[in-house]
Amino acid sequence: MTEERSIIAEIEGTFASGSAEKQTEILRRVTDLFLAGADNYSDDHVDLFDGVLSRITEKIETRARAELAHRLAPVDNAPPMMVRRLAQDESIDVAGPILSRSSRLTDDDLLAIAGNDCQDRLLAISKRSMLSEKVSDALVNHGNREVVLSVTRNEGARFSDAGYGKLVDRSINDEVLAICVSMRKDIPQTHFNALIAKASEVVFEKLAASNPNAIYEVHAVLSDITGHDVAPKTKRDYREAAAQFDVVRRSRAAIDPVVCEYAANEKFEETVAALSALCRAPIKLVESVMNDARPESDFALILAKAAGLSWPTTKQICILRRKVFRVSPKAVEAARLSFDRLQPATAKRLVRFYNERHLALANFQELAHNIQAHDGPGPHVGGVL
Repeated sequence: MTEERSIIAEIEGTFASGSAEKQTEILRRVTDLFLAGADNYSDDHVDLFDGVLSRITEKIETRARAELAHRLAPVDNAPPMMVRRLAQDESIDVAGPILSRSSRLTDDDLLAIAGNDCQDRLLAISKRSMLSEKVSDALVNHGNREVVLSVTRNEGARFSDAGYGKLVDRSINDEVLAICVSMRKDIPQTHFNALIAKASEVVFEKLAASNPNAIYEVHAVLSDITGHDVAPKTKRDYREAAAQFDVVRRSRAAIDPVVCEYAANEKFEETVAALSALCRAPIKLVESVMNDARPESDFALILAKAAGLSWPTTKQICILRRKVFRVSPKAVEAARLSFDRLQPATAKRLVRFYNERHLALANFQELAHNIQAHDGPGPHVGGVL
């Protein structure tokens, strides 16, 4: 440590001379000396450098402090007092590197700085490789849009349940943020569902088209609807039924009674074709829903609500879907209550959301093939329905 002692002695003379150039040179030399042995210094040695660097930087110019911050930021054993002083520097050029990279800062240090609502500081913190729930939540609560986007895109950031709730609220009319939130691998299912339900029309369409995880959700939902064997036992031709319903629509006749008549008279192809046209959903999707006779599956209610059909017509559709089973009064009443609670806008959004990915694939078999061929299992965020 002989060189260190000689530098310390030189520091006293440097301060007496008042030379800014000399002070900067001394700062570089002390920093070089510290970095050369940082991994091997004891706590006492680090404390010594802490005091020396703090003394030098009392009067040093901003450019020199910024250089020091860049050099100390990645050092795990950096002098803690000096690091905190740099983190609180009035210049973001000095504070930024420390706030973004230094592992010497604790959560308490970061929270204290975040509480000042200085957006350039918050943005720097948002870029750290790891962020605890407390710090991430503070950034969402205090940060502007740029800060919130930055922390949301940070894969090393973790959010609490309340933090995710705040992110969803801030995403409602912000399509870019909504997409970023939906693409996070750790987003809880409940908050993903809330994001879908609260999104504006424009945001919803962007979200459905841009979320790469949607394919996994579609797979999960369609598996719930259809089971693993999604191919119907009987191959049906819907061309004539679709053409007939198109004539009905162009005639401007009342649609609801027509569809009710189809279902009540067990006209399966006509009912499927009508629902497909009214919901703008693929025939294969509607056919699979209608071939699923499980009482607990209620996707038919969503299709009917999205189609703008009445409950009496929807009831006939449910009976047709479950025709091989006995439909109890209790099951009918439960279906009616679910149908009444469901909002048309929500039903349309859900149908449109699943259509986005379904339309990109030839059939359900291809969907399953793409899922299985994908590298590794995707995150399960299904179950919206």
